[in-house]
Parts: sequence; structure tokens; C-alpha cells
Amino acid sequence: MTIQELTDEMNRFVEVMGWYGKDSPWQQTPRNIAISLSLEAAEVLEHFQWGEQADRDALAEELADVALYLLQLAYLTGVDLEQAILDKLALNYNRKWPEE
Repeated sequence: MTIQELTDEMNRFVEVMGWYGKDSPWQQTPRNIAISLSLEAAEVLEHFQWGEQADRDALAEELADVALYLLQLAYLTGVDLEQAILDKLALNYNRKWPEE
């Protein structure tokens, strides 16, 4: 499945839930989604708070939450996430990383 197809699936879900509606108590604004993305990323950390191992299924759920919010934030802000990732990788290949 492509990033666009995943984004389309995410949007279908949000539409079905009614969260894109103007009267939704859970307004899907870039600010609100960025906050949710940060909170979900912190939940990923909880799985490693007291050790190096995490329950794979529980971690997968949190990673999926992060990915869904990331897709939605890119959608709401008009960012081509696929291109942004490719651009960032190209930039990173040319970066000078500190040596140990």
C-alpha cells in the first residue's frame, strides 16, 4: 500500500467518525493533530521506559497511531510526505555526521 493509499484510508476513517465536521468536538486542525502526534510518540517511549524490550503488539499499535497522525498532519498541511521523506534522505546522505 502506498502513502497516498494509507492517507486515503485514514481520511475515510476520520470522515466516518465525523471528525472533519465543523461541529466536531475533536477538530482536526494542524495544531490539534501535531499535539496528538507528539502525545502518541511519547506513548511509544512508555514501552521502553523500564527496559530495552517492548511488547511487540502493543508497540505496533502505538506506532500505527503515530503513523496515522503523521499522515493526517501531512494531508492537512499540504505536505507531500513521500517527497519530503525522499528529500530528507537525500539531504542526510550529504550531511557530515559527528564521528565518535
